[in-house]
Amino acid sequence: MPAFSFDAIDDQGQSRKGMIDADTARSARALLRAQGLVPLSVESVQAEADATASRAGLWRRRAFNSTGLTIWTRQLAGLITAGLPIERALAMLADEAEDERQQRLVAALRAEVNAGTSFARALAAWPREFSEVYVAVVGAGEQSGDLGMVLERLADELENRQALQSQVVGAALYPAIVTGVGILIVTFLLSYVVPQVASVFSGGNRSLPLLTEILMRISALLRQYGWWLLAALVLAALVFRWWLRIPSQRERFDAAWLRLPVLGRLAAQYNAARFASTLAMLSGAGVPILKALQAAAETVGNLAMRRDAMEALVLVREGAPLAAALGQKKRYPALLAMFARLGEQTGQLPLMLERAARQMQGEVQRRAVRMATLLEPLLIVAMGVAVMIIVLAVLLPIIQMNQWVR
Repeated sequence: MPAFSFDAIDDQGQSRKGMIDADTARSARALLRAQGLVPLSVESVQAEADATASRAGLWRRRAFNSTGLTIWTRQLAGLITAGLPIERALAMLADEAEDERQQRLVAALRAEVNAGTSFARALAAWPREFSEVYVAVVGAGEQSGDLGMVLERLADELENRQALQSQVVGAALYPAIVTGVGILIVTFLLSYVVPQVASVFSGGNRSLPLLTEILMRISALLRQYGWWLLAALVLAALVFRWWLRIPSQRERFDAAWLRLPVLGRLAAQYNAARFASTLAMLSGAGVPILKALQAAAETVGNLAMRRDAMEALVLVREGAPLAAALGQKKRYPALLAMFARLGEQTGQLPLMLERAARQMQGEVQRRAVRMATLLEPLLIVAMGVAVMIIVLAVLLPIIQMNQWVR
């Protein structure tokens, strides 16, 4: 039965909004009148969803962020595990949704399920909200008949991925703030402090110290061409971003990034952990290994490693074991191939892949924290040295003047 969103007024004159099930809009208005409500507007949820999807673009916000999707998935898993049918669980979540976009999205999903569409196919109609991996896991859960357990594992996977990403971003946040503040302080000193102080000594016949001369020239360059330099940097960043959108160039850049001494290994383990975790979840849910490999490869952000995963998929399709296929790709840690081999030998591939993912995630966390711990004092020292050089350039003419007076 289709769902309709309504805006009505009750007998006390207060506005009421919500969802109602009816065959037609006319039937929905009749049901609202039977409840003592005066309908102002009644619109099909599916029609609104189609109109919203047609306007989807850069300016439309998603109904679920990463945290919201995790919470919603766990709530849905709990309701289904408790024995509620999928359409009733969706109806409860639609009624409890606080955000209007979430309410309309869940109501549209419920309308599709009520019309006979599978839950996975209903989710696939919203690729901006639900990824291919999400849809594939839900489809496997529907086919296996244990959708609640599969959704619970999916929520765990989303939480683990979000926690890993938050820890990596958090480890890099403080060094980034220190670097930004340091650049602003140095720019302010060079643009305003150095010219005002050093100009006092520039009128004499004697030459200024070399360090002061250099900083004064840099200051003059910033004051005269500072906005042009900023515009050039912004333009260069935009051009670089456009260049990275070219798949071949992005793959070349990602391959070069993996060859960096410290950051490259961190990026390789981060992407490999994400690949292994997704593959473990999909294979554990009953997704065929070839389809699971393809979906897991799509989650890899590094295009060079994604290409290696797709080449491994070709080898597995030709009959090669998964461990042998992954072992040929040197960009992936050897730990992944080792655990895959153990999983194939023991018949517990999902479990072994999950263990490999956890070990690599732990290594990524330790490396990220270690890098942040080392960078913090180094950046503070670098900022202190830069400020000291500027202060010294200002003090040298004063020291030189004292020597002249003597």
